[in-house]
Amino acid sequence: MWVPQSGHPLRRMFTGMTEHTFMTTLGVTDTELIDYLAELLSRFVHIDDIYRLRDAGGRPLLEVVDMIQEAQRVPKEGRTAREFHRHVGDFTLFWTGVFPEMLDRRRSTAHKDTFIDYCAQGKRSYFLASTYENTALRDESRVLRRLSEDFELCAYGLTQVRHEWEHGAR
Repeated sequence: MWVPQSGHPLRRMFTGMTEHTFMTTLGVTDTELIDYLAELLSRFVHIDDIYRLRDAGGRPLLEVVDMIQEAQRVPKEGRTAREFHRHVGDFTLFWTGVFPEMLDRRRSTAHKDTFIDYCAQGKRSYFLASTYENTALRDESRVLRRLSEDFELCAYGLTQVRHEWEHGAR
């Protein structure tokens, strides 16, 4: 997984836009949450990271329904289950916030995800990922819990970040 380092121009752009949108426009001052969202945008620049979860046969999981089913197959107490839940939260937040028009397109064709609510599933997945609170994961677990509680606000904020980068591109 390639993530632009903090000094990389793309990462700086996402960080600046996310900070501006959340702090100035939305009044959200939780820097850990804002950093998480900027890092999410940076990670999901590459489609390989959007679809990084694999089934037992090594095939990429393209739908949330399949990701959830696969998460139920891995040990509940391991870091792997947490990573699956976290990724489902990230995946649903990304599509809901950054490219919501893609959800409408998916619903108009035959997909398993047609029958799920991305917001509800994202909130549930972030909540489940946040319950893994060993010492090494405690800080991120707090952010994941906040993402679960404020999923809609974060999705709206990411929509505003997209508008900002589109406006800046013009």
